[in-house]
Amino acid sequence: MSTQARPYVQEMVIIHRVFRRESRLLPEVVGRVAPGDVARARVVADYYRTYADGLHHHHTNEDNLLWPKLLARVDLEAELVLRMEAQHEVVADTMERIAALMPEFERTASPHLRDQIIAELGKHRDALVEHLAEEEERILPLVSEHITVAEWNALGEQAFREMANDSATKKMISLGSILEEITPEEYAHFMADKPAIVKVIWTLFGKRVYAKKVKLIRAN
Repeated sequence: MSTQARPYVQEMVIIHRVFRRESRLLPEVVGRVAPGDVARARVVADYYRTYADGLHHHHTNEDNLLWPKLLARVDLEAELVLRMEAQHEVVADTMERIAALMPEFERTASPHLRDQIIAELGKHRDALVEHLAEEEERILPLVSEHITVAEWNALGEQAFREMANDSATKKMISLGSILEEITPEEYAHFMADKPAIVKVIWTLFGKRVYAKKVKLIRAN
């Protein structure tokens, strides 16, 4: 594959940055829920579910659109690709355990449940960051060599379709989470194919919506 035709794999690093940041913040946010503060517990549980849904869709799209193509084209790296799939399962298991604790935590804001969730979030982050690091180090070079630009773009297109029924507010919050730590060069690449209306809405409306959400979630 020529250099000009290679996918812009830095997009994956940009998305991973979101999951690294949010998985780091989640234990802190949960830890600040005071015993019995069920209103705050509901806010935090909703924050977790939004994060978990995003990560689930991200990994599902890789499972469906990326791993099969790599397995068909990189015989010598099959073990690595299969390990990526196995790591997805480990990460999913950690999220299932956290999800099982959330309804009762929302109902009671129990400090015991809070501490359990924090412990599980720690295990989740450990599994996740190990996976993300290996994926960036080992998989993205394979993507550059063996996946076409159109095949790579299909992941982003699928993610966009999954957001089609989301409210404008939720879309802006999702976009804000990506843009929070983006570099100018990354921003130029990431936003290049976005409709002009998206850029206008982000500038006029989205930035304020995202800032308000961040303040709500990360407030001490």
